[in-house]
Amino acid sequence: MIKIDNISFSYPVENENAGLILKDVSLDILPNESIAIMGHNGSGKTTFARCLNGLLTPTAGRITVDNLDTAHHQNMLDIRRRVGMVFQNPDNQIVSTTVEREIAFGLENLGFPYEQMHQIVDEMLDKFNLAHYRQHPPHNLSGGEKQRLALAAVMAMSPRYLVLDEPTSLLDPTNRKAILNSVSSLHKNSSTDQPITTLLITQFPEEALQADRLIVFNKGQIALDGPPRDIFRETEKLQRMGLEPPIVLQVHDLLEKYFKH
Repeated sequence: MIKIDNISFSYPVENENAGLILKDVSLDILPNESIAIMGHNGSGKTTFARCLNGLLTPTAGRITVDNLDTAHHQNMLDIRRRVGMVFQNPDNQIVSTTVEREIAFGLENLGFPYEQMHQIVDEMLDKFNLAHYRQHPPHNLSGGEKQRLALAAVMAMSPRYLVLDEPTSLLDPTNRKAILNSVSSLHKNSSTDQPITTLLITQFPEEALQADRLIVFNKGQIALDGPPRDIFRETEKLQRMGLEPPIVLQVHDLLEKYFKH
């Protein structure tokens, strides 16, 4: 479980309130949850995500990942293995010269034996439809292929929690669907012994609708938290925060009201 206890985060500025990004955020993230996170630009959702694996340290409060405190440097390697992160732009996290080496990169740093590393790389290449590109330079891949590679490299390390920061926002509809299907499959097919919790930050309400739980950030705080269908029926609250329910749900509700009458 990831436990977030009253965290706040601010960047150092002259006016102590000007840089406040998160304020008194508390929640528990449980094993095998599928969570979507939404909020307008500047609402704090990306900062929150980066606090989960220690990329940022809260300026107040505490985060523990399976009882490991993110504020303690000695826990960082274990935490970042448990909490994998995929960024909006895959170019920001791809570092190797070939697709194969990119997937192996994290495993090498963790000291995996060669035979085991080779087996995992093969599995990831097949799972994410990248086997044909094994020896290709990552910069030659399409946007969707790069995002699949970033996801494969993170999943090679068998994280318990997968945080995805708007991974589809730069993709066309076909590649968006492919990435979402991959994420959904990872969550649904994770084993009872090693369940995967997925946290998808998204600007698309249709994507959030597929999650078990939706958390909406507003002005650095959690404004709404619950099942997506329930949250999306809070139309007035969402509109005040610059958000809209998914079109498909709006149409469904209109049809339901029409046929009732």
